[in-house]
Amino acid sequence: MLQDDLFGSGGRKPVELHRLFFALMPDEATRDRLHQAALQLKEANAPGGRWINPRRYHVTLQFLGEFDGLPQTLATQACAAAARVKVAAFPLVLDRAGSFRNRSIPWWLGPADEVPGLATLWHDLGLELARAGVRVPSGQGFRPHVTVLRDADSALPEAPIAPVTWHVDNFTLVHSVLGAQSAYTSLGTWPLVG
Repeated sequence: MLQDDLFGSGGRKPVELHRLFFALMPDEATRDRLHQAALQLKEANAPGGRWINPRRYHVTLQFLGEFDGLPQTLATQACAAAARVKVAAFPLVLDRAGSFRNRSIPWWLGPADEVPGLATLWHDLGLELARAGVRVPSGQGFRPHVTVLRDADSALPEAPIAPVTWHVDNFTLVHSVLGAQSAYTSLGTWPLVG
């Protein structure tokens, strides 16, 4: 969101946009390796754009929507659904870089191949959310990735990168606030089995 978009007409108070989503959040060592991969992309390509702060790196599992405030009932339902998910921990290897062709031209790091454990987690979480009555906005399917750059001045052709291996052993419900003070807050984290 552009800075000018944060204010309503007449100089009123900044508008905050609240988002809820389930995500994989990397541990510190994995975050550092992802950041190194992003720095290598930056050095090799010298793109213009907004590089993402490594503390905001994540893989979105299920996006629950955008709201004017934190929808507490929805958050409670989502937490109850997450507690019923029983999926084994798995390795996630991010070995590709590329970009999406939308307005903000985000650059990403992702897996070259489907990751069975990740696909199972995405599917099972979606089922439990549906059982709990939580509607998930429809999208174009699941394309796991970590966004490292937004508003790039050019697309990044998909290419291999040095693999970053991430041992995924939990997932988190994130409350994101975009506005005068952008922040991520964990509303709960659930361990994977084993």
